[in-house]
Amino acid sequence: MKRPFFAVLGGMGTLATESYIRLVNRATHAHGDQDYLDYVVFNDASVPDRTAYITGESNENPFPVIADDIEKATAMGASFIVLTCNTAHYFYDDFQKLTPVPILHMPRGAVNRMAQRYPKERFPRVGFLGTSGSRKSGVYARATAEAGYTFVEPTDDLQARITSLIYDDVKGSGELNPERYESVLRDMLDPAGPCACDALILGCTELSVLNEAFPLPQLPIIDAQAVLVEDTVARARSLR
Repeated sequence: MKRPFFAVLGGMGTLATESYIRLVNRATHAHGDQDYLDYVVFNDASVPDRTAYITGESNENPFPVIADDIEKATAMGASFIVLTCNTAHYFYDDFQKLTPVPILHMPRGAVNRMAQRYPKERFPRVGFLGTSGSRKSGVYARATAEAGYTFVEPTDDLQARITSLIYDDVKGSGELNPERYESVLRDMLDPAGPCACDALILGCTELSVLNEAFPLPQLPIIDAQAVLVEDTVARARSLR
């Protein structure tokens, strides 16, 4: 009998999609071909830049392209859909209206995991690292506030450094620098700094690529993609 499968909407960017798939496969702890999960990947690199559209820097709307992928995944019979781009969750409600197939909500999953690992009583100030588009969308700000945390945005200088990590390093040259990455995290966590965060959410899959390459388990970090991986595997296994 054909097993249920899920659909991955990727290509935003491709390296981040590759990281997500690699982590999903690793998390299955498979010992043979049939132990892996069944999934279809839409590595749709034609999706226009989400941040550029949300911030008004571009008129190219990514919604129709992603919506087309959702319709295809629905027609193929996917049991659930994974949207691997944090910024694309700006359109989440409209995406979900297109299909009866549930779409996992990465930001909500990340904040739920934050509440489990870093309770608000001890870690009240949560810093957000992501694109300026994700910041403007307010998706993480709302989810964090609803969970009872204080949402902390980076300063303009820190946001410029985060943006450089995303666009210049991971999406651009592919040259990943652990010092550049860690310095941003520590500056946001510095109790004497302008942000003085108690914990951080990595809300961009390019930052998740850096977290995979340079894990820092000693720091209070929630990696949204890592949480999405765990939620994906758990849901897929529950359908078998």
